[in-house]
Amino acid sequence: MKKNPREVAIKILNEINEEKAYSNISITRNIDNDLSSLDESLIREIVYGVMENKLLIDWVIMQFSKVKLRKIAPIIKEILRVGVYQILFMDRIPNSAAVNESVKLAKKYGHKGSISYVNAILRNISKDINELKLPEKHKNPVEYLSVKYSHPRWMVESWLNDFGMDFTEELCIANNERPKLNIRVNTLKISKKDLMDRLESKGFIIGEGSYAYDCIIIYNPVRITDTDEFKDGLFQIQDESSMLVAQIMDPKPGDFVVDVCCAPGGKTTHIAQKMKNKGKIIARDIHEHKLKLVESNINRLGIKIIDTEKYNALDLDENLVNKVDCCLVDAPCSGLGLIRRKPDIKWRKEKDDLSAITKLQFEILLNGSKYVKKGGTLVYSTCTIQKEENIYLIRKFIEYNNDFRLVSFEDCIDNVELSKSAANGYIELYPNINNTDGFFIAKMIKI
Repeated sequence: MKKNPREVAIKILNEINEEKAYSNISITRNIDNDLSSLDESLIREIVYGVMENKLLIDWVIMQFSKVKLRKIAPIIKEILRVGVYQILFMDRIPNSAAVNESVKLAKKYGHKGSISYVNAILRNISKDINELKLPEKHKNPVEYLSVKYSHPRWMVESWLNDFGMDFTEELCIANNERPKLNIRVNTLKISKKDLMDRLESKGFIIGEGSYAYDCIIIYNPVRITDTDEFKDGLFQIQDESSMLVAQIMDPKPGDFVVDVCCAPGGKTTHIAQKMKNKGKIIARDIHEHKLKLVESNINRLGIKIIDTEKYNALDLDENLVNKVDCCLVDAPCSGLGLIRRKPDIKWRKEKDDLSAITKLQFEILLNGSKYVKKGGTLVYSTCTIQKEENIYLIRKFIEYNNDFRLVSFEDCIDNVELSKSAANGYIELYPNINNTDGFFIAKMIKI
């Protein structure tokens, strides 16, 4: 029997919001070959669309509902959210179809009262949606940005404080846009041009990245991991911002490198690629299952110089002190640079989380720095845009440990836009400015 894509989307959303599943994992688990590519695209659009706009959708529902949101049965709540998302954002789907499909699902999962409730709420919303008034931008900018672009108030307040109104609004807009898929050519096996030619011949629409030399953009990436090119290890899926880590580290063939938090392996395999598969890399992570994913990527990409080890980066390894040419600390972080790719991050993080995260980051960076020999390189990176996790933390580290200083890497960045910051030893990337994931990279040398 053919699966109903809206029903699959509702199941995924229920897993994310009620069972705290991760969006990418839940989608992968619930999408199978019984679904057409069109149905798969619809499911992804609905799931990510609802997660991106959840606060706005719930705000709209509450304008028409006498029942408090917390009192609505979880599955009925997801049915309503999917219905409202279609009414608000999917112009190609008539409002009547959005209402009728939602009512059908309410009949399957609800009772007589919930069926009438879903029907009444969605019909009233579709009829009066143009009469809704958002919070006033000038009177209450935090509430306005929070509701209109569906970001928690604490995030909006933090960004307004760091970046100002215009930047914060642009950032919120960019966070709700769908990112293009980026892949990294594996130059150990194929040239960038040859891979682009092969993918184009298979009907993929492609382009080149703006910053990372090994980046290819895929504009129509449906089931690209089913291709022989992926299975044969000719490329790795990785955002362009993440590719810059190995490019900025600039390790040399024969170097000894340690990656203290390596999973899922994109950066550590790219470092091996930059080293031309010559030298030694120790790639560590605290989780066994994540190391298996790293090892899978290592084998697929044909890399020979990486040894994986289960190891807690908070524990100092005396055997490595003053031994390594390059150390990468790709620190655990709030992940707030990945919102456009993983919108459920918005709803998982709290302001109070940041103090614990920055303490962890500092301790890991301190340990990693001890492995670097004189003249060696220490690279710190995160996939967040929070300054307390990034440049503020680096300044605190350098003040605490004057053996290290930030070093220019202008020669590693062939881009005028980033060269000024690169001259100061770090770069900050933003979805609204650079069209990449939000990212931070600092390069330091031991003097």
